[in-house]
Amino acid sequence: MFRQFLRALGPVRNRLSRTVAGNGAGVPGSNFERNCVSKEEQLTEALKKSLPGTTYISVEDISGGCGAMFEVSIEAKEFIGLPRVKQHRLVTDSLKQEISEMHGIRIHTNPTPTDK
Repeated sequence: MFRQFLRALGPVRNRLSRTVAGNGAGVPGSNFERNCVSKEEQLTEALKKSLPGTTYISVEDISGGCGAMFEVSIEAKEFIGLPRVKQHRLVTDSLKQEISEMHGIRIHTNPTPTDK
């Protein structure tokens, strides 16, 4: 009975040993991590393209590495004179396709400071 139990755990044990050896999630260079980084870059490029007056942008995966939730901080000239709700709407309209694949998103916006 115990031997059957150990035999049944064989695939799980092999999967765990591959994770520890460096082929699992969260290990630098894994497919999982490369996918998350490329998603952050994809979001950054989409925002830069739709808001060319961007002076600062930060996109961070806050889902623990699975790419389901992101935090976006952005400063752009397009936000000058707009209420925060309209600023956020510009961001969500820019990322409409990407947001449909996410679990959630946090948005922080600021207008670019004008020189006095």
